[in-house]
Formats: sequence, C-alpha cells, structure tokens
Amino acid sequence: MTRNPARRTALVDAAVEVLAREGARGLTFRAVDAEAGVPAGTASNYFANRDDLLRQVGEHVHVRVRPAPEVFARIERARKDKALVVRLMHELVDRLAQDRAGYLALLELRLEATRRPALRAALTRTIGENLAENVRFHLGTGLPGDRTTVVALYLAMSGLVVEHLTLPDVIPGPELDELITALVDRL
Repeated sequence: MTRNPARRTALVDAAVEVLAREGARGLTFRAVDAEAGVPAGTASNYFANRDDLLRQVGEHVHVRVRPAPEVFARIERARKDKALVVRLMHELVDRLAQDRAGYLALLELRLEATRRPALRAALTRTIGENLAENVRFHLGTGLPGDRTTVVALYLAMSGLVVEHLTLPDVIPGPELDELITALVDRL
C-alpha cells in the first residue's frame, strides 16, 4: 500500500463525498479517483479492498466532524451550566450541517455496517470510543448531568440531526432551536 498520508486523506475525503451523494453502492475506487481528481487506479494503491476503504472512511469521518481544539479550551473556561450545554448542542447541529456530507456518509456507513460485520465492528469501536470520550469530557469538565444524561442527550441529538439533515422541512429552524433547548432542559 502506498504511504502518502496527504493523498490518503484526500482519497478518504473524496470517498466521504461519494458516499454522501451516491450511497454505499456508488462507492467505487473509480468514483473516489474521479472525486479526488487523481488518475484512475490511484485509490486501489491506497486501500486493500472496498472493505478497507469503508473502514478508513468510518474512522476518518469522525475527525471531520470533531470540534476544533479551541472549542474545548473555551468550554474549559466557561461557566458550566445548562446554558452552556444548550449552546454546545446548537454548535453541534451547526457543525454537522456545515459538513453535511460527513454526517450523511456516516449514516450510509451505519446502514452498510448492518451487512458487513467487519465494518460493524470498526464503527462500534469508533463510535463507542467517541461516546465514552464525550461522557469523560462532560463529567470531567463539570458540565451538569451524569453519564445517563450524556448518553440520552447523544441519542436525542442523533435523531434530531438525522431529521434536520435529511428532511429539514419537518422541523423548521426556529422550532429546531426551541427543541434543542427543551431537550437539554428535560435531560
């Protein structure tokens, strides 16, 4: 396998875009090469097979949607109250909407994982680690709530984001804002 990290990242990012636009059936090495603007056959030099490509996309997509380091620093300095949690949930929705392709690709990967045990294991590990880190961070910084609160908020926000990114007219913007505040208040 070729070892050019920048090119690999560009190919994985291209795969994210293809997954979001075409779904798992449209994710081919040829489609990734075309999306990345590289010569045909390039992706096959970086990924052993389609399963390897899917696994690497699953690992990388979380890097794309992770908050910037300065967000964590700002949280450390902020007053730890419900208002901060509400603001963080709004920022989460905004961040995922800005990288809509990243989140839609993750949804495609989740569906594909129901048919591919190796992908299921990789996504379970990655998402499980991310959730555990969210719980550690939330509790470690003194944000209000316990582990159950964090997990319930994660599940509620996951559903809200799916709705917002796939059928945005179901819950209009102002109602979405009110709903986020209500979720935090109730949890």
